Amino acid sequence: MGAYCNSDISMAPSNDVVSTRDFRLSKYVHDNVHGNIYLDPLSLKFIDTEQFQRLRELKQLGLTNMVYPGAVHSRFEHSLGVYWLAGQSVEKLKSYQGMELGIDRFDIQTVKLAGLVHDVGHGPFSHLFEREFLPQVNSGSNWSHEQMSVNMVDYIVDEHNIEVDPGMMKRVKEMILASTEFPLPRSSSEKSFLYDIVANGRNGIDVDKFDYIVRDCRACGVGCNFEFQRLLETMRVMDNEICYRAKDYLTIHKLFATRADLYRTVYTHPKVKAMELMVVDALVQANSYLDISSHILNPSEYWKLDDTILKTIETAPVQELKEARELILRIRRRKLYQFCNEYAVPKDKVDNFKKVTAQDIVCSQKNGGVTLKEEDVAVCNVKIDLTRGKHNPLESINFFKDYESTEKFTIPDDRISHLLPTSYQDMIVRVYSKKPELVDAISEAFENFQLKTYGIKAQVHSTPSKKRRYD
Repeated sequence: MGAYCNSDISMAPSNDVVSTRDFRLSKYVHDNVHGNIYLDPLSLKFIDTEQFQRLRELKQLGLTNMVYPGAVHSRFEHSLGVYWLAGQSVEKLKSYQGMELGIDRFDIQTVKLAGLVHDVGHGPFSHLFEREFLPQVNSGSNWSHEQMSVNMVDYIVDEHNIEVDPGMMKRVKEMILASTEFPLPRSSSEKSFLYDIVANGRNGIDVDKFDYIVRDCRACGVGCNFEFQRLLETMRVMDNEICYRAKDYLTIHKLFATRADLYRTVYTHPKVKAMELMVVDALVQANSYLDISSHILNPSEYWKLDDTILKTIETAPVQELKEARELILRIRRRKLYQFCNEYAVPKDKVDNFKKVTAQDIVCSQKNGGVTLKEEDVAVCNVKIDLTRGKHNPLESINFFKDYESTEKFTIPDDRISHLLPTSYQDMIVRVYSKKPELVDAISEAFENFQLKTYGIKAQVHSTPSKKRRYD
């Protein structure tokens, strides 16, 4: 897929936003998705720190490049992309509605900075660190990369003596947490539409998704028919929230559908998940020696943690890391946990779905043959949705008829097309064998579990009669 580069979007901000002195202290970088990106002086003060430069060592898609070789792009370039689109979004609104909205230079700088640092607290290997590793070693922890981003922003400002308006930084942190379970109380109800731009907790339409969807599609070589440029040009603020033209309904649907397709075909690819399960096991085994989880306690230590932790484990000659090293060696030699089978949870069972565990599979084994243990089985519960779980995200979006309209409204799916989905969430259960010689026994136990739970074998495919073996 080729990158879309609009010449208007690649232009520097207007002269009323940037002074001649600012231009001398600014830089341009060329991005392979958005073209030339202008970096303002304040943002450069954050970029040119070791804490932000750490993002170069965090792959945007974690281990996905082991299946899609081109997916080696980093959180660094994604953060620059979100910074740029955040600035373009607020400048578009200023251009079209600046007089009525009161958007000023302070607002533009705040939104851009929020886009720049929104991922500065991200952990290694995409979301694996906080969703899979930390729950196993810090039971009950509600740690999130968004909260760490907020902590890291404060640390960067203090550590590097960055002169920045405290009110601006407060709003930046509010914008970072806007889509989380624990949003900060907003310092002002004025211009609340600005909180829709970077991390939109209201309906999920934000420039973070605009950037990673296009960037990930390009890197993985998969098609993308979603064009965020159309939404940037046509959005308007009504009653303090960003609304969209009714005729752009299907464009917005493509945003969520493309994201779901990326989850299904790229982010949760069976081989990718197999390697993620192995890396989690390796990190858990190495944690007692390297004390990896303790890094989350302090930004001054956390910024030193990145994807190179695997190389640290792999090359350390100590006995305490032997099992973790062997798991990483298996990944290098493609001797992965063996995929046994998967099934999609029946539609009428999704609402009351309880995560399947290795114990569930082991307890479903019938007498005879080998005796399975929980440590022999790996289970992956995959949720794929349109950003709002079982709910339709478009129900939370307000539209307007045309630019003379003063009313906003929602649009039911059946007013647009009867071909749109009526269900908005999939739950997929995958089971892996950690030992190749146990594939048949685990596959059979998995089928028994399905029969016991649903009365049918919910999986579409039969378990292959032969699995790849290795010594």
